[in-house]
Amino acid sequence: MFLMLLGIVNGYGQDLVYRPINPAFGGNPYNYQWMLSSAQAQNQYQATRDYGYSYDPMSNFQESLQRQILSELTRKLVTNKFGDIDLSEESNFSFGEFSIDVVPGAAGVEVRIYNSSTGEQTSITIPNWP
Repeated sequence: MFLMLLGIVNGYGQDLVYRPINPAFGGNPYNYQWMLSSAQAQNQYQATRDYGYSYDPMSNFQESLQRQILSELTRKLVTNKFGDIDLSEESNFSFGEFSIDVVPGAAGVEVRIYNSSTGEQTSITIPNWP
């Protein structure tokens, strides 16, 4: 009986050794393809190749040209209607149902836009540059 108890007490074990599987964390580089195919098999998301935009050089050129022409046209219309606007002086502009007040101050130039038909008012402050 005593020998049986002695046999139970004497146990044998082995050391546990951690071996990473992922090649990014020191694992075997031959595991890469297996891990990639396993991840792709589990991936339920199917990405579209569009990514929300399309690149067409001619379309982009046309849009850029239209933006530049409209910007230049707007600049010329404002200059013809209001002249060169001096932001250092208080001024008031009215056209149609809109009234625009330009008020310079210590913090910058405040531009107030008022729509007389709806009563909406918007204020924009352009800060002074040091």
